[in-house]
Amino acid sequence: MRDTERADAVYDKLLERAGERWVQPRKERVARILMLLDDPQRTYRVVHITGTNGKTSTARMIESLLRAHGLRTGLFTSPHLKRFTERIMIDGEPIDDAAVADAWDEIEPFIGIVDAELEAGGEEPLTFFELLTVLAFVAASDAPVDVLVLEVGMGGSWDSTNTADGDVAVFTPIDMDHADRLGETLVEIAEVKAGIIKDGADVVSAEQQTEVAEVLRRVAAEKGASIAFEGEGFGLAAQKLAVGGQQLTIKGLAGEYVDEYLPQYGAHQGHNAALAVAAVESLIGAAERAIPADILTDGLQGATSPGRLQLVGIAPTVVVDAAHNPHGAAALARSLDDSFDFDEWALVIGVFTDKDAAGIVDALLPAVTEVFTTAPDSARAQDADAIADLVEERGRRASVHPTLAEAADAAREWAASADRRAVVIAGSIVLAGEALLMSEDEDWKSGWRA
Repeated sequence: MRDTERADAVYDKLLERAGERWVQPRKERVARILMLLDDPQRTYRVVHITGTNGKTSTARMIESLLRAHGLRTGLFTSPHLKRFTERIMIDGEPIDDAAVADAWDEIEPFIGIVDAELEAGGEEPLTFFELLTVLAFVAASDAPVDVLVLEVGMGGSWDSTNTADGDVAVFTPIDMDHADRLGETLVEIAEVKAGIIKDGADVVSAEQQTEVAEVLRRVAAEKGASIAFEGEGFGLAAQKLAVGGQQLTIKGLAGEYVDEYLPQYGAHQGHNAALAVAAVESLIGAAERAIPADILTDGLQGATSPGRLQLVGIAPTVVVDAAHNPHGAAALARSLDDSFDFDEWALVIGVFTDKDAAGIVDALLPAVTEVFTTAPDSARAQDADAIADLVEERGRRASVHPTLAEAADAAREWAASADRRAVVIAGSIVLAGEALLMSEDEDWKSGWRA
């Protein structure tokens, strides 16, 4: 069997498990299978990241900065845009098919043992995400890596990833997030997310709402952990547009980094970069010395964030963003105005049923002229007509399209019909992944062809 087939077979076995959205507040069973595997998650240092939005972008910046230091890195994020191997990165590249298949071969003999124990206790078998986390830990150990940058799946305290001990805990902005699982108030959600803070760790956080910051400070004190917040210990001192991205001046924990280029759009990405710099300073002990200029430059310029304000088409311009909640949608709306010079935007939107579609629509409508609704290719997709109804309830028009291909064609045709128009595709990570593949297959960077 070819390595690609072996890796695809691993994904098929994962898909046989309870789905990624099926979550129980448990991490003991993951700890059990990791113990049987001799705790691979303890063979490298860990930067652990949670929050509501910006986790993946910040994680990718941290990984790039660490790699620029000459460290061998692993990166675990979710979900994927195109292929599941994107979730486990080794030295900046998706894990090799052979490596992921070999890691599964190590794990598989122990899955039955733990599943049997769970069944005996009246619990469900190991899930998709639990086993994917174990797979990432084993693959990173086999590589081997010096540091694993680890993004939480959901919440923090009982998430599968919290079986690792983070040397640095990183918090992106925390907002209402998975209220059905994490709690109905910001304080309750912050308590769950604060569970990634380990004894004696270093903690760095984006600016937070007062009640969230109070929770993080208290938990850090209880754990004997240091904590620094953006706007206090570090921050973004200056930010200006540049070709293909932006120029940043960052005040780090150790020094100031002036006019550094970040090849990504959006004011929020500048703040993510400041948080990433503080996290890396904390891990490598740079609280007493600044990151060398050449390393910082290489790390920031090498950072990518697929599906986040990603330019995928020209003539007309098409931007894809994975914004899938109101907080992310609001950041996207601001970025369309701040980072681009267009008079009118077409929005192609598709949302999942378990997301706050009304909140996403409310955040995006003020920034766009035309709306084209569709549905991501998933059983969890909200009906495109229902999204159109939300738009029309707010006094705006929307055209409905059964597939992304039809919606994107209509939006691109509209944008190409006049000057200073562009298209943004958003509302779902799955929709963003579909758009990336479609833009490549149809070569949207060659311009609109009717």
